Amino acid sequence: MKIGLYFGTYNPIHVGHLIIANHMAEFADLDQIWMVVTPHNPLKKKATLLDDHQRLEMVYLATEDYPKINPSDIEFKLPQPNYTVNTLVHLHEKYPTHDFSLIMGEDNLKTLHKWKNYEVLLDHYDIYVYPRISEEEENIELKSHPKVHIIDAPIVEISSTFIRNSIKEGKNIQPLLPPKVWDYIDHNNFYKK
Repeated sequence: MKIGLYFGTYNPIHVGHLIIANHMAEFADLDQIWMVVTPHNPLKKKATLLDDHQRLEMVYLATEDYPKINPSDIEFKLPQPNYTVNTLVHLHEKYPTHDFSLIMGEDNLKTLHKWKNYEVLLDHYDIYVYPRISEEEENIELKSHPKVHIIDAPIVEISSTFIRNSIKEGKNIQPLLPPKVWDYIDHNNFYKK
Protein backbone atom coordinates (compact mmCIF):
# COMPACT_ATOMS: atom_id res chain seq x y z
CA MET A 1 0.00 0.00 0.00
CA LYS A 2 1.32 3.43 -0.94
CA ILE A 3 0.87 5.96 1.86
CA GLY A 4 1.35 9.72 1.51
CA LEU A 5 2.44 11.33 4.77
CA TYR A 6 1.11 14.87 5.19
CA PHE A 7 2.73 16.42 8.29
CA GLY A 8 1.37 19.47 10.09
CA THR A 9 0.50 21.02 13.42
CA TYR A 10 -3.12 21.34 12.21
CA ASN A 11 -3.74 24.17 14.64
CA PRO A 12 -6.50 24.03 13.47
CA ILE A 13 -7.04 21.78 10.48
CA HIS A 14 -8.97 23.72 7.81
CA VAL A 15 -10.61 23.13 4.43
CA GLY A 16 -7.33 23.94 2.65
CA HIS A 17 -5.65 20.97 4.32
CA LEU A 18 -8.57 18.73 3.32
CA ILE A 19 -8.57 19.97 -0.28
CA ILE A 20 -4.86 19.14 -0.62
CA ALA A 21 -5.13 15.76 1.16
CA ASN A 22 -8.16 14.71 -0.88
CA HIS A 23 -6.55 15.86 -4.14
CA MET A 24 -3.46 13.75 -3.35
CA ALA A 25 -5.66 10.76 -2.47
CA GLU A 26 -7.69 11.04 -5.67
CA PHE A 27 -5.23 12.30 -8.28
CA ALA A 28 -1.76 11.12 -7.23
CA ASP A 29 -0.77 7.45 -7.25
CA LEU A 30 -1.32 7.13 -3.49
CA ASP A 31 -3.69 4.67 -1.82
CA GLN A 32 -4.08 6.60 1.44
CA ILE A 33 -3.10 9.90 3.01
CA TRP A 34 -2.02 9.90 6.64
CA MET A 35 -2.33 13.34 8.23
CA VAL A 36 0.49 13.21 10.77
CA VAL A 37 -0.16 15.59 13.64
CA THR A 38 3.15 17.09 14.72
CA PRO A 39 3.46 17.24 18.51
CA HIS A 40 4.34 20.40 20.38
CA ASN A 41 8.09 20.96 20.29
CA PRO A 42 9.09 21.46 23.95
CA LEU A 43 11.89 23.79 22.85
CA LYS A 44 9.47 26.23 21.20
CA LYS A 45 7.10 28.67 22.85
CA LYS A 46 3.63 27.14 22.97
CA ALA A 47 1.70 30.40 22.45
CA THR A 48 -1.55 29.46 20.64
CA LEU A 49 -0.73 25.80 19.95
CA LEU A 50 -3.50 23.59 21.31
CA ASP A 51 -2.74 20.36 23.14
CA ASP A 52 -1.58 17.50 20.88
CA HIS A 53 -4.70 15.42 21.52
CA GLN A 54 -7.06 18.34 20.88
CA ARG A 55 -5.43 18.90 17.48
CA LEU A 56 -5.58 15.16 16.75
CA GLU A 57 -9.29 15.17 17.66
CA MET A 58 -9.91 17.96 15.15
CA VAL A 59 -8.15 15.92 12.42
CA TYR A 60 -10.34 12.91 13.33
CA LEU A 61 -13.46 15.05 13.09
CA ALA A 62 -12.36 16.57 9.77
CA THR A 63 -11.44 13.28 8.07
CA GLU A 64 -14.04 10.79 9.30
CA ASP A 65 -16.04 11.10 6.06
CA TYR A 66 -12.94 10.56 3.87
CA PRO A 67 -12.06 6.84 3.74
CA LYS A 68 -8.69 7.48 2.03
CA ILE A 69 -7.57 10.09 4.60
CA ASN A 70 -6.55 9.02 8.10
CA PRO A 71 -5.27 10.92 11.14
CA SER A 72 -1.98 9.75 12.64
CA ASP A 73 -0.46 10.34 16.06
CA ILE A 74 2.68 8.34 15.23
CA GLU A 75 4.98 11.20 16.24
CA PHE A 76 3.38 11.51 19.70
CA LYS A 77 5.23 8.37 20.76
CA LEU A 78 8.66 9.43 19.46
CA PRO A 79 11.34 11.32 21.42
CA GLN A 80 11.24 15.10 20.96
CA PRO A 81 12.43 17.08 19.16
CA ASN A 82 11.82 14.72 16.28
CA TYR A 83 12.93 14.67 12.66
CA THR A 84 11.03 13.37 9.63
CA VAL A 85 13.78 10.88 8.83
CA ASN A 86 13.37 9.31 12.32
CA THR A 87 9.60 9.09 11.88
CA LEU A 88 10.09 7.24 8.58
CA VAL A 89 12.48 4.73 10.20
CA HIS A 90 9.88 4.11 12.91
CA LEU A 91 7.07 3.71 10.34
CA HIS A 92 9.10 1.18 8.33
CA GLU A 93 9.65 -0.91 11.44
CA LYS A 94 5.96 -0.77 12.34
CA TYR A 95 4.55 -1.20 8.79
CA PRO A 96 7.22 -3.05 6.75
CA THR A 97 4.87 -3.76 3.81
CA HIS A 98 3.82 -0.12 3.30
CA ASP A 99 5.50 2.22 0.83
CA PHE A 100 5.73 5.69 2.37
CA SER A 101 5.98 9.02 0.52
CA LEU A 102 6.06 12.61 1.71
CA ILE A 103 3.58 15.35 0.85
CA MET A 104 4.77 18.94 1.17
CA GLY A 105 4.22 22.42 -0.14
CA GLU A 106 6.58 24.03 -2.60
CA ASP A 107 7.81 26.29 0.23
CA ASN A 108 9.05 23.22 2.15
CA LEU A 109 10.76 21.84 -0.95
CA LYS A 110 12.79 25.08 -1.12
CA THR A 111 14.21 24.44 2.35
CA LEU A 112 14.49 20.65 2.15
CA HIS A 113 18.29 20.90 1.89
CA LYS A 114 18.25 22.17 5.52
CA TRP A 115 16.39 19.11 6.84
CA LYS A 116 18.25 16.46 8.82
CA ASN A 117 19.50 13.72 6.42
CA TYR A 118 17.57 15.25 3.51
CA GLU A 119 19.68 13.18 1.08
CA VAL A 120 18.29 9.99 2.65
CA LEU A 121 14.76 11.31 2.12
CA LEU A 122 15.48 12.10 -1.54
CA ASP A 123 17.17 8.75 -2.15
CA HIS A 124 14.47 6.59 -0.61
CA TYR A 125 11.13 8.40 -0.72
CA ASP A 126 8.90 9.93 -3.35
CA ILE A 127 8.00 13.50 -2.51
CA TYR A 128 4.66 14.88 -3.73
CA VAL A 129 4.67 18.66 -3.90
CA TYR A 130 1.64 20.92 -4.08
CA PRO A 131 2.06 24.44 -5.49
CA ARG A 132 2.15 27.69 -3.56
CA ILE A 133 1.56 31.21 -4.85
CA SER A 134 4.92 32.91 -5.18
CA GLU A 135 5.77 36.57 -5.76
CA GLU A 136 8.67 35.80 -8.07
CA GLU A 137 9.47 32.86 -10.30
CA GLU A 138 11.76 30.69 -8.22
CA ASN A 139 14.22 28.20 -9.48
CA ILE A 140 13.98 25.28 -7.10
CA GLU A 141 16.76 22.88 -8.00
CA LEU A 142 15.00 19.91 -6.47
CA LYS A 143 11.96 20.26 -8.74
CA SER A 144 13.74 18.18 -11.38
CA HIS A 145 14.87 15.43 -8.97
CA PRO A 146 13.47 12.03 -10.10
CA LYS A 147 11.85 11.43 -6.67
CA VAL A 148 10.06 14.80 -6.65
CA HIS A 149 6.58 14.91 -8.20
CA ILE A 150 4.96 18.31 -8.66
CA ILE A 151 1.20 17.73 -8.46
CA ASP A 152 -1.17 20.04 -10.28
CA ALA A 153 -3.28 20.61 -7.18
CA PRO A 154 -5.52 23.58 -6.42
CA ILE A 155 -3.63 26.47 -4.82
CA VAL A 156 -5.22 27.14 -1.45
CA GLU A 157 -4.21 30.27 0.41
CA ILE A 158 -5.77 29.65 3.82
CA SER A 159 -3.58 29.59 6.90
CA SER A 160 -4.22 28.33 10.40
CA THR A 161 -2.67 31.57 11.70
CA PHE A 162 -5.27 33.61 9.80
CA ILE A 163 -8.04 31.42 11.24
CA ARG A 164 -6.76 31.73 14.83
CA ASN A 165 -6.39 35.52 14.52
CA SER A 166 -9.85 35.86 12.97
CA ILE A 167 -11.48 33.85 15.77
CA LYS A 168 -9.67 36.03 18.33
CA GLU A 169 -11.08 39.11 16.55
CA GLY A 170 -14.60 37.66 16.62
CA LYS A 171 -14.86 37.17 12.84
CA ASN A 172 -17.04 34.47 11.30
CA ILE A 173 -14.66 32.11 9.51
CA GLN A 174 -17.00 29.10 9.55
CA PRO A 175 -16.67 28.42 5.78
CA LEU A 176 -12.92 27.87 6.20
CA LEU A 177 -13.35 24.96 8.60
CA PRO A 178 -15.01 21.55 8.31
CA PRO A 179 -18.35 21.87 10.18
CA LYS A 180 -17.45 19.38 12.94
CA VAL A 181 -14.13 21.17 13.51
CA TRP A 182 -15.90 24.54 13.74
CA ASP A 183 -18.34 23.07 16.30
CA TYR A 184 -15.47 21.61 18.35
CA ILE A 185 -13.53 24.91 18.35
CA ASP A 186 -16.65 26.94 19.14
CA HIS A 187 -17.83 24.58 21.90
CA ASN A 188 -14.42 24.67 23.59
CA ASN A 189 -13.86 28.41 23.07
CA PHE A 190 -10.50 27.75 21.43
CA TYR A 191 -8.37 30.62 20.06
CA LYS A 192 -10.60 33.32 21.54
CA LYS A 193 -7.93 34.78 23.83
